[in-house]
Amino acid sequence: MRAKAGSFRLSARLCGDGSPTLLIGPNGAGKTTLLRTICGGHTPESGRIRVGDRILYDSGAGLSLPPGERGVGYVPQGSGLFTHLDVLDNVAFGLVANRPRPPRRERRSSALSMLGDLGCEHLARRTATTLSGGERQQVALARALVADPDLLVLDEPLAALDAGARPATRRFLARHLAACRAASLIVTHDVRDLRGLGAKQVHVLEAGAVVQSGSPDELAASPATAFVGEFFAYP
Repeated sequence: MRAKAGSFRLSARLCGDGSPTLLIGPNGAGKTTLLRTICGGHTPESGRIRVGDRILYDSGAGLSLPPGERGVGYVPQGSGLFTHLDVLDNVAFGLVANRPRPPRRERRSSALSMLGDLGCEHLARRTATTLSGGERQQVALARALVADPDLLVLDEPLAALDAGARPATRRFLARHLAACRAASLIVTHDVRDLRGLGAKQVHVLEAGAVVQSGSPDELAASPATAFVGEFFAYP
């Protein structure tokens, strides 16, 4: 897939199976641009995006599904919560695009259950503006997971959590990803996420291109760039 954002050019080919696929790279490498392109927030110049048997984008066929029809659960770095809704309705909104759409009471019940699984059901009646950065990130994660999408695209989903909440949330996310049917692409700057989330495939993006791919052990043993060597220097 090839994409352009201003003067920045992205040319990347990624693949993964049912296990979590992790994406690492220095700041400015194009990771967020890549995720937004997969979700439909940015239109590439050429290429193909496929999830299972579904084609989300194909420049040759002139096909580009709108974001709401892609079946992608997206957690951006800034959480993307609606400030006019409380936490419960923010999470329940993740089910609005499902077909058939569940009734409102069912959506809210599923949302409350997911918040409970993440240990933050006590936030249900709070508004997004009253939450800490870590709390907003947990709520955004709950909203993406509750929809049971075909693909989860998570942009540093644990980075905003404090040291006390991060391990428990990582363990929950690992269990969820192992049990659900969704593929996942996760950006991280923390080497502990690679091990803790059970990643078998890691792609390294630098200056808009994939410079190395492999298992965490393969990358740690034979880093292709200085960034990869530094990333694995402190396990």
